[in-house]
Amino acid sequence: MTDTDTHPSTDGSLIDASGIESTTRHVNGVRLHVVTAGDSDDPLVVLLHGHPDFWYGWRAQIPRLVEAGFRVVVPDQRGCNLSEAPDGIDSYRVSELTADVCALIRDEGRESAHLIGHDFGGFVAWNVALRQPSAVDRLGILNVPHPAVYRTTLRSSPEQIARSWYVWFYQLPRLPEWILSWNDASRMVAALEKTSNPGTFDRETIDRYRAAWRHTGIGPRIDWYRGFLRTESPPREVVTQPTLVCWGEDDIALVPSMAKQSIDYCEDGRLRTFPDASHWVHHEREEVTDELIRHLS
Repeated sequence: MTDTDTHPSTDGSLIDASGIESTTRHVNGVRLHVVTAGDSDDPLVVLLHGHPDFWYGWRAQIPRLVEAGFRVVVPDQRGCNLSEAPDGIDSYRVSELTADVCALIRDEGRESAHLIGHDFGGFVAWNVALRQPSAVDRLGILNVPHPAVYRTTLRSSPEQIARSWYVWFYQLPRLPEWILSWNDASRMVAALEKTSNPGTFDRETIDRYRAAWRHTGIGPRIDWYRGFLRTESPPREVVTQPTLVCWGEDDIALVPSMAKQSIDYCEDGRLRTFPDASHWVHHEREEVTDELIRHLS
């Protein structure tokens, strides 16, 4: 068996399309693997994956956005896949992940960009818009609530406390890493399958996710959640940029009422819900990409 067989590629070559490039960027003191596509002069869109995802989670959106006339930049966020995984929980505070995105936009020679985030990448996207509003033109959010809504709901909703059990579990030292790494990350695979509709993740896709997890291990991804609880609140709560929230109504980790409440924190917000779609709404509904393109255009 060759090394390629045991560690299959997880870079931009996973998408069979012209113009897809894997690059390395040194921003905010960290080395990031970044997949790019589209004309460098076109309007810039940055796509942010969540947990336990990597850049490949946007494989359906990248070609469509390029066809619609956008420059697309998709990082593996720090600690994930081919990007650097710095030591220490403080390296994974949301404020650091936010600074990575702002530095990446500047590295593209831009002052601002459209920003789309899913899951934890959505938390980062919300925070960029709230911490550095001049860096965001339009905001797209997939199945993650506004930070203030999440904090308030966690304090007041026993149902959401129960659904967020994993956030508290991830605060334990070492045990989450051991459990989630066991048996070739079988519990991570089970989490993908449990939180999605049947058939969303086929065997080939799961193998690619396993390969991505092996590069940095599970620990840095768990540190996202540890760092999340150490991050100070952003300086403002109201999002001024035009914002689209797309929400799969069958998300088992988040109570659906948070979707509408999040729009209440946006000066110019719109909610699009998708019945019978899971947390992985952009994998399961092509209309999500259509909505995002209309929003950005």
